[in-house]
Amino acid sequence: MARIGKRAAPKPTKPPAAKPIPKPPSRASVQPAAPTLMTVTLDTGTGRVIKVEGVDAGGARHELSEAERARLSKAAAGGTLEGIVEQAFEAGMACALGEDAGEKKIPESEEDADLCRVLLRSLIGRSAAKRLVQRDVLSRGLVGTLIEQAAASRAPKSGGSAAH
Repeated sequence: MARIGKRAAPKPTKPPAAKPIPKPPSRASVQPAAPTLMTVTLDTGTGRVIKVEGVDAGGARHELSEAERARLSKAAAGGTLEGIVEQAFEAGMACALGEDAGEKKIPESEEDADLCRVLLRSLIGRSAAKRLVQRDVLSRGLVGTLIEQAAASRAPKSGGSAAH
């Protein structure tokens, strides 16, 4: 029992709990979007790609994540140098056979496209174009094209168009 005349001491109250301030996610846990800028380190003698890095808005380089590589690979699907040489070879064959370039092609099934690709590669392998799809030739061509484009993009703009 409480004594009469004495007041009971007030119970101490806890201050309201402050909401924790969320920590910013660590750099490792953030999945960056596919970079819009990339650096590519090349061996100019062989054309071999040494390293590909993404560049963030501040200019810092980072190794590409698996997700970035997958997105970039998907975006570049069908646009390889080897694929372009094959398309040019196919267009040359069509021209030689008198096919009209303006004709609309009937979409092929994936199975038909695979068969066509195998046949096309076989024909390329038996022709003078065989050398053009070799990895070292394609790599040197890539380096030359990148250097040419970089030089052209830095050249002062004139009234005429750039020659290739």
